[in-house]
Amino acid sequence: MPTWTALTHTIGRDAAEALAEAGEELTPEPVGSGVFEIEDGSGRWEVGLYFTENPDAVALALLAAAWDAQPFVVSELPEVDWVAHVRRELTPVEAGRFFVHGGHDADKVPQGAEALLIEAAMAFGTGHHATTKGCLLALDRMIGQGIEPRRIVDIGCGTAVLAMAAARSFPVIVLAGDIDPQAVDVARANVIANGLDGRVECVEAVGFDHPLIEGAAPFDLVFANILKQPLIDLVPDMARHIAPGGRAILSGILATQADEVIAAYAAGGLALERRDDLGEWSTLVVRRG
Repeated sequence: MPTWTALTHTIGRDAAEALAEAGEELTPEPVGSGVFEIEDGSGRWEVGLYFTENPDAVALALLAAAWDAQPFVVSELPEVDWVAHVRRELTPVEAGRFFVHGGHDADKVPQGAEALLIEAAMAFGTGHHATTKGCLLALDRMIGQGIEPRRIVDIGCGTAVLAMAAARSFPVIVLAGDIDPQAVDVARANVIANGLDGRVECVEAVGFDHPLIEGAAPFDLVFANILKQPLIDLVPDMARHIAPGGRAILSGILATQADEVIAAYAAGGLALERRDDLGEWSTLVVRRG
């Protein structure tokens, strides 16, 4: 089935979310919408509408004008077997002791590696992105240093690859939360596929806002591989939910944004312990005094 995308951008998150909501009233009706921050410091947000019928160009033009956005750019997407495409593109990833792979590469797991199975159909957050790999490498270094956190949570867990890596490394139950209910479903399926049912608890949560997460605090280790502004917004909650001496592994940050995140966490009582850059992305380890 052919699909179409209609993309525009505007200034500010509130305007972008309002535009996306208004776009859902179009005819033909979009099957989905998305709002994403453009990570270049401009304050711009991209709005995407997705259709299974060719959208009405006049209606899109009126919608963009009404919300003071740039004109929509409409593209028809070719029919692609995305799972097959991802399998071709996503080769296994080694990050220290961790080996992230799809089922089609199960025969490539090195002896002694901690293998984490993430199928191609669930490819967001598989470890192939530099941010996830950076978090796995930071965890690997902590293990090598003899650090043994007892209370661990993964905020914005995606596929739960980081939570599963922690559960494989420490004899504890790891909590994993995500704002997206579909991500939580994927995370739960991955936990079962990796034989970690009962070791990783996945919940739908905005940040730390869930009874299970609140009740388990304070944490010795927090993963948060999200984006710059949500990370900065989380600083007060991080400070409240991390135990003295506890750490957070932060990523989803462009290298050009790292100093701003470091300063925000330092102001909140979480000092930088280590920074590592992989390409254009940074991973930060911060520690509460």
